[in-house]
Amino acid sequence: MNPLGIHELKLLLQRQLGDGLVVVVGSGLSCSEGLPSMHDLAKHLLAKVGSGLSSEDAALWGKIAPLIKKNGLESALFSIGPTQTLEGAIAAFTTELILEFEKKVVQEVFEGKRILRFTRLVQHLLKPPGGLPVVTTNYDRLIEIACEEAGLGVDTLFVGSFAGELNEYESKMSFLRDAKLQRSQVRFRFRERANVFKPHGSLDWYQRAGKPVRFSGDLSSTRLVITPGLNKFRNGYESPFDRHRERANRAIDGAGRFLVVGYGFNDDHLQTHLIPMIKGGKPTLVLCCTLSPNASKLVEECPNLIALEQAQARGVPGTRVLHGGQDYFFEGVRLWDLHNFVSEVLEP
Repeated sequence: MNPLGIHELKLLLQRQLGDGLVVVVGSGLSCSEGLPSMHDLAKHLLAKVGSGLSSEDAALWGKIAPLIKKNGLESALFSIGPTQTLEGAIAAFTTELILEFEKKVVQEVFEGKRILRFTRLVQHLLKPPGGLPVVTTNYDRLIEIACEEAGLGVDTLFVGSFAGELNEYESKMSFLRDAKLQRSQVRFRFRERANVFKPHGSLDWYQRAGKPVRFSGDLSSTRLVITPGLNKFRNGYESPFDRHRERANRAIDGAGRFLVVGYGFNDDHLQTHLIPMIKGGKPTLVLCCTLSPNASKLVEECPNLIALEQAQARGVPGTRVLHGGQDYFFEGVRLWDLHNFVSEVLEP
């Protein structure tokens, strides 16, 4: 019998989602909605990238491809940095694959056939006056869609419908709903919203006349995304990635607590701020299918961190809960999956 019962566990999990929450979302959440995994992306790139390359890029890809098969995509691209043109090809085929699957999911949401996991979650979270901070390394737009489906505004730091410009102030002020003078001070009332920060880019970011813009349609122009590998650190200091990274880090530094969904703690862009905050004692809840080695190490080091992952015991599926040096198994519940987490923990 678990020293921590299911009722006590649910109360503990509910308390993790109080004031000052910052939500960090990784590719695991998108995969749970049917988008391709890193393994799927690696297979796609191995099948597609080799054709149409220059002799220089073809020779370099000939060195990278075997490393992808042996060590995985991220490890390979960290071992050998691609040229700018090869990186462009990798980015183009990456977005091609994600767009194909994203379109299917969005169509189902639009037709009312699917409710995204994040839509259900965000309905139960506190919405601070300044907006709920959401940091995601994903390129897809499921977070933005999920928030709008939940009735929230979405501040992406861009403003405009056709070729939205990167303008943090105008984007924020577009959510202003009222202003009143009270005791010589102006009180502003904003629409409830999520502030979505995407330091690795987005499928709807393009470059136009040398400036980043946001356009929701499908253009033949190159989309602004940062692919894994050595070059992402250089690219991360270019606009609009730099502004989103800065805002993400500011939100992390000011957080009172964290909810981490489907994120493996494998990104140095966020790690320099996120991990010290967690190690400093900020309450943190991690939900994932399988803990990455980095996440497992963090669990061992941080008694303030609760991690939920998929597990089996004697062939029976359930949820493994790691917390405070203890390892619990709860049979027959899938609390690590956001749909079930919301149903079991947050809904009456």
